[in-house]
Amino acid sequence: MATATTTSTQTAAQPLGTLRITAENMRQLFPEINTSLGESAAQSSELDGYDAEQVRLMDEVCIVLDEDDKPIGSASKKTCHLMANIDKGLLHRAFSVFLFDPEGRLLLQQRADEKITFPGLWTNTCCSHPLGIPGETGDTLEAAVLGVRRAAQRKLDQELGIPAKQVPLDKFEFLTRIHYKAPSDGLWGEHEIDYILFIQAKVDTKPNPNEVKDTKYVTAEELKTMFKDPKLGFTPWFKLICETMLFGWWANLNDLSAFTNEQEIRRML
Repeated sequence: MATATTTSTQTAAQPLGTLRITAENMRQLFPEINTSLGESAAQSSELDGYDAEQVRLMDEVCIVLDEDDKPIGSASKKTCHLMANIDKGLLHRAFSVFLFDPEGRLLLQQRADEKITFPGLWTNTCCSHPLGIPGETGDTLEAAVLGVRRAAQRKLDQELGIPAKQVPLDKFEFLTRIHYKAPSDGLWGEHEIDYILFIQAKVDTKPNPNEVKDTKYVTAEELKTMFKDPKLGFTPWFKLICETMLFGWWANLNDLSAFTNEQEIRRML
Protein backbone atom coordinates (compact mmCIF):
# COMPACT_ATOMS: atom_id res chain seq x y z
CA MET A 1 0.00 0.00 0.00
CA ALA A 2 1.36 3.40 -0.94
CA THR A 3 2.51 5.69 1.84
CA ALA A 4 0.34 8.76 2.28
CA THR A 5 1.66 12.16 1.26
CA THR A 6 2.58 14.59 4.01
CA THR A 7 1.45 17.86 2.41
CA SER A 8 -1.49 19.42 4.30
CA THR A 9 -4.11 21.83 3.04
CA GLN A 10 -5.56 22.39 6.50
CA THR A 11 -5.96 25.96 7.71
CA ALA A 12 -6.33 27.08 11.30
CA ALA A 13 -9.87 28.24 10.58
CA GLN A 14 -11.09 24.72 9.78
CA PRO A 15 -12.45 22.78 12.78
CA LEU A 16 -10.91 19.29 12.81
CA GLY A 17 -14.28 17.58 13.12
CA THR A 18 -15.43 19.00 9.77
CA LEU A 19 -12.37 18.07 7.73
CA ARG A 20 -12.61 15.55 4.95
CA ILE A 21 -9.81 13.06 5.58
CA THR A 22 -7.52 12.78 2.56
CA ALA A 23 -4.01 11.57 1.85
CA GLU A 24 -2.95 15.23 1.85
CA ASN A 25 -4.04 16.07 5.41
CA MET A 26 -4.01 12.69 7.13
CA ARG A 27 -0.38 12.72 8.20
CA GLN A 28 -0.69 16.10 9.93
CA LEU A 29 -3.88 15.13 11.75
CA PHE A 30 -2.69 11.65 12.73
CA PRO A 31 1.12 11.58 13.03
CA GLU A 32 1.04 7.96 14.26
CA ILE A 33 -0.09 6.69 10.87
CA ASN A 34 2.45 4.91 8.66
CA THR A 35 5.13 5.14 11.32
CA SER A 36 6.66 2.42 13.43
CA LEU A 37 4.26 3.40 16.22
CA GLY A 38 7.24 3.60 18.59
CA GLU A 39 4.93 3.03 21.56
CA SER A 40 3.17 -0.30 21.22
CA ALA A 41 -0.38 -0.78 22.42
CA ALA A 42 0.98 -2.84 25.29
CA GLN A 43 2.82 0.28 26.51
CA SER A 44 -0.17 2.58 26.12
CA SER A 45 -1.79 4.03 29.24
CA GLU A 46 -5.22 3.95 27.55
CA LEU A 47 -5.05 0.16 27.69
CA ASP A 48 -4.09 -0.23 31.33
CA GLY A 49 -6.21 -2.90 33.02
CA TYR A 50 -7.48 -4.60 29.86
CA ASP A 51 -7.00 -8.26 28.95
CA ALA A 52 -3.42 -8.92 27.78
CA GLU A 53 -4.39 -10.79 24.59
CA GLN A 54 -6.87 -8.10 23.57
CA VAL A 55 -4.21 -5.45 24.22
CA ARG A 56 -1.80 -7.39 21.97
CA LEU A 57 -4.36 -7.39 19.17
CA MET A 58 -4.55 -3.59 19.39
CA ASP A 59 -1.17 -3.52 17.64
CA GLU A 60 -2.68 -5.05 14.49
CA VAL A 61 -2.57 -2.68 11.52
CA CYS A 62 -5.88 -1.47 10.08
CA ILE A 63 -6.41 0.08 6.64
CA VAL A 64 -7.04 3.84 6.86
CA LEU A 65 -9.46 5.17 4.23
CA ASP A 66 -10.76 8.35 2.72
CA GLU A 67 -14.55 8.68 2.59
CA ASP A 68 -14.66 6.99 -0.83
CA ASP A 69 -13.08 3.79 0.59
CA LYS A 70 -9.67 4.45 -0.97
CA PRO A 71 -6.75 3.30 1.19
CA ILE A 72 -4.63 6.31 2.16
CA GLY A 73 -2.54 4.83 4.96
CA SER A 74 -2.44 2.41 7.82
CA ALA A 75 -2.59 2.66 11.60
CA SER A 76 -2.78 0.41 14.62
CA LYS A 77 -6.14 -0.90 15.73
CA LYS A 78 -5.67 1.18 18.88
CA THR A 79 -5.16 4.40 16.89
CA CYS A 80 -8.21 3.71 14.71
CA HIS A 81 -10.52 3.02 17.65
CA LEU A 82 -9.72 5.98 19.91
CA MET A 83 -12.69 8.37 19.91
CA ALA A 84 -10.28 11.32 19.94
CA ASN A 85 -9.13 10.24 16.46
CA ILE A 86 -12.59 9.19 15.28
CA ASP A 87 -13.95 12.63 16.18
CA LYS A 88 -11.32 14.12 13.83
CA GLY A 89 -12.57 11.85 11.03
CA LEU A 90 -10.20 8.86 11.12
CA LEU A 91 -11.87 6.07 9.14
CA HIS A 92 -10.87 2.44 8.56
CA ARG A 93 -12.06 -0.65 6.65
CA ALA A 94 -14.01 -3.47 8.30
CA PHE A 95 -16.23 -6.43 7.46
CA SER A 96 -19.29 -8.12 8.94
CA VAL A 97 -19.97 -11.79 8.21
CA PHE A 98 -23.48 -13.23 8.40
CA LEU A 99 -23.16 -17.02 8.39
CA PHE A 100 -26.30 -19.09 7.90
CA ASP A 101 -26.66 -22.84 8.38
CA PRO A 102 -28.29 -25.05 5.69
CA GLU A 103 -31.68 -24.47 7.35
CA GLY A 104 -31.31 -20.71 6.98
CA ARG A 105 -30.64 -19.88 10.63
CA LEU A 106 -28.15 -17.10 11.39
CA LEU A 107 -25.20 -17.78 13.68
CA LEU A 108 -24.87 -15.05 16.31
CA GLN A 109 -22.02 -14.50 18.71
CA GLN A 110 -21.93 -12.73 22.06
CA ARG A 111 -18.68 -10.80 22.36
CA ALA A 112 -16.42 -11.81 25.22
CA ASP A 113 -16.27 -9.64 28.32
CA GLU A 114 -12.52 -9.32 27.65
CA LYS A 115 -13.15 -7.33 24.45
CA ILE A 116 -12.04 -3.70 24.65
CA THR A 117 -14.86 -2.33 22.49
CA PHE A 118 -18.51 -3.38 22.93
CA PRO A 119 -17.83 -6.21 25.42
CA GLY A 120 -20.60 -8.67 26.20
CA LEU A 121 -22.90 -7.57 23.35
CA TRP A 122 -24.63 -9.85 20.86
CA THR A 123 -23.76 -9.36 17.21
CA ASN A 124 -23.56 -11.07 13.81
CA THR A 125 -21.34 -14.09 13.25
CA CYS A 126 -18.04 -12.26 12.94
CA CYS A 127 -17.07 -8.58 12.80
CA SER A 128 -13.47 -7.50 12.33
CA HIS A 129 -10.97 -5.82 10.00
CA PRO A 130 -8.86 -6.70 7.00
CA LEU A 131 -5.29 -5.83 7.89
CA GLY A 132 -2.79 -3.61 6.12
CA ILE A 133 -0.91 -6.66 4.85
CA PRO A 134 -0.46 -8.23 1.39
CA GLY A 135 -3.60 -10.08 0.35
CA GLU A 136 -6.05 -8.16 2.56
CA THR A 137 -5.59 -4.62 1.21
CA GLY A 138 -7.18 -3.49 -2.04
CA ASP A 139 -7.45 -0.18 -3.93
CA THR A 140 -10.25 -1.30 -6.25
CA LEU A 141 -13.57 -2.68 -5.05
CA GLU A 142 -12.82 -6.08 -6.58
CA ALA A 143 -9.46 -6.32 -4.80
CA ALA A 144 -10.92 -5.01 -1.54
CA VAL A 145 -13.70 -7.63 -1.61
CA LEU A 146 -11.11 -10.37 -2.07
CA GLY A 147 -9.14 -8.92 0.83
CA VAL A 148 -12.10 -8.89 3.19
CA ARG A 149 -13.02 -12.45 2.17
CA ARG A 150 -9.53 -13.57 3.17
CA ALA A 151 -9.76 -11.63 6.42
CA ALA A 152 -13.20 -13.10 7.13
CA GLN A 153 -11.91 -16.62 6.65
CA ARG A 154 -8.97 -15.87 8.97
CA LYS A 155 -11.15 -14.35 11.71
CA LEU A 156 -13.85 -17.04 11.58
CA ASP A 157 -11.10 -19.48 12.46
CA GLN A 158 -9.50 -17.25 15.11
CA GLU A 159 -12.75 -16.30 16.84
CA LEU A 160 -15.01 -19.29 16.28
CA GLY A 161 -12.66 -22.12 15.35
CA ILE A 162 -14.34 -22.58 11.95
CA PRO A 163 -11.88 -24.33 9.58
CA ALA A 164 -11.07 -22.42 6.40
CA LYS A 165 -12.08 -25.38 4.24
CA GLN A 166 -15.66 -25.07 5.53
CA VAL A 167 -15.89 -21.43 4.41
CA PRO A 168 -14.21 -21.25 0.97
CA LEU A 169 -13.42 -17.77 -0.28
CA ASP A 170 -15.69 -18.09 -3.31
CA LYS A 171 -18.69 -18.92 -1.12
CA PHE A 172 -18.72 -15.50 0.57
CA GLU A 173 -21.24 -13.25 -1.16
CA PHE A 174 -20.47 -9.52 -1.02
CA LEU A 175 -23.64 -7.46 -0.67
CA THR A 176 -22.77 -3.84 0.09
CA ARG A 177 -20.69 -1.41 2.16
CA ILE A 178 -21.97 0.73 5.00
CA HIS A 179 -20.26 3.83 6.39
CA TYR A 180 -21.18 4.30 10.04
CA LYS A 181 -19.83 5.70 13.30
CA ALA A 182 -20.57 4.52 16.84
CA PRO A 183 -19.02 5.23 20.26
CA SER A 184 -18.37 2.30 22.60
CA ASP A 185 -17.63 4.41 25.68
CA GLY A 186 -15.93 7.73 26.24
CA LEU A 187 -12.55 6.43 25.09
CA TRP A 188 -13.20 3.89 22.30
CA GLY A 189 -15.50 3.60 19.30
CA GLU A 190 -15.90 2.62 15.65
CA HIS A 191 -15.80 4.61 12.42
CA GLU A 192 -15.78 2.18 9.53
CA ILE A 193 -16.65 1.38 5.98
CA ASP A 194 -18.00 -2.08 6.67
CA TYR A 195 -18.21 -4.76 3.96
CA ILE A 196 -21.26 -7.01 4.40
CA LEU A 197 -20.61 -10.67 3.57
CA PHE A 198 -23.17 -13.51 3.53
CA ILE A 199 -22.28 -17.20 3.52
CA GLN A 200 -24.44 -20.29 3.94
CA ALA A 201 -22.54 -23.35 5.12
CA LYS A 202 -22.54 -26.23 7.55
CA VAL A 203 -19.67 -25.51 9.93
CA ASP A 204 -18.06 -26.83 13.06
CA THR A 205 -17.40 -24.26 15.76
CA LYS A 206 -14.98 -24.15 18.66
CA PRO A 207 -15.31 -20.60 20.04
CA ASN A 208 -12.25 -18.86 21.42
CA PRO A 209 -13.32 -17.80 24.95
CA ASN A 210 -11.11 -14.71 24.77
CA GLU A 211 -13.20 -13.53 21.81
CA VAL A 212 -16.61 -15.14 22.15
CA LYS A 213 -18.76 -15.54 25.27
CA ASP A 214 -21.61 -17.44 23.65
CA THR A 215 -23.05 -18.44 20.26
CA LYS A 216 -26.57 -19.13 19.06
CA TYR A 217 -28.33 -20.03 15.81
CA VAL A 218 -31.58 -18.09 15.32
CA THR A 219 -34.40 -17.78 12.84
CA ALA A 220 -35.48 -14.31 11.74
CA GLU A 221 -38.44 -14.43 14.14
CA GLU A 222 -36.23 -15.56 17.02
CA LEU A 223 -33.86 -12.67 16.39
CA LYS A 224 -36.76 -10.19 16.39
CA THR A 225 -37.83 -11.63 19.74
CA MET A 226 -34.30 -11.19 21.09
CA PHE A 227 -34.38 -7.52 20.14
CA LYS A 228 -37.47 -7.06 22.31
CA ASP A 229 -35.70 -8.43 25.40
CA PRO A 230 -34.47 -5.44 27.46
CA LYS A 231 -31.90 -7.65 29.20
CA LEU A 232 -29.99 -8.22 25.96
CA GLY A 233 -27.54 -5.78 24.37
CA PHE A 234 -26.49 -5.61 20.72
CA THR A 235 -23.63 -3.97 18.85
CA PRO A 236 -24.63 -0.73 17.09
CA TRP A 237 -23.62 -1.88 13.60
CA PHE A 238 -25.65 -5.09 13.98
CA LYS A 239 -28.72 -3.16 15.15
CA LEU A 240 -28.29 -0.71 12.27
CA ILE A 241 -28.09 -3.48 9.67
CA CYS A 242 -31.03 -5.36 11.20
CA GLU A 243 -33.23 -2.26 11.33
CA THR A 244 -32.59 -1.34 7.70
CA MET A 245 -31.61 -4.28 5.49
CA LEU A 246 -31.02 -7.66 7.11
CA PHE A 247 -34.51 -9.15 7.14
CA GLY A 248 -35.12 -8.30 3.48
CA TRP A 249 -31.86 -9.98 2.51
CA TRP A 250 -32.58 -12.93 4.78
CA ALA A 251 -35.96 -13.51 3.13
CA ASN A 252 -34.11 -13.94 -0.18
CA LEU A 253 -31.27 -16.10 1.14
CA ASN A 254 -31.81 -18.72 -1.57
CA ASP A 255 -31.25 -16.13 -4.32
CA LEU A 256 -29.32 -13.00 -3.34
CA SER A 257 -28.49 -12.01 -6.91
CA ALA A 258 -30.62 -8.86 -6.69
CA PHE A 259 -28.66 -7.65 -3.66
CA THR A 260 -25.03 -8.58 -4.31
CA ASN A 261 -22.09 -6.47 -5.49
CA GLU A 262 -23.64 -3.10 -4.74
CA GLN A 263 -21.28 -0.39 -5.99
CA GLU A 264 -22.40 2.58 -3.92
CA ILE A 265 -21.47 3.02 -0.25
CA ARG A 266 -24.49 3.29 2.01
CA ARG A 267 -23.98 6.29 4.29
CA MET A 268 -25.56 5.50 7.65
CA LEU A 269 -24.11 8.22 9.86
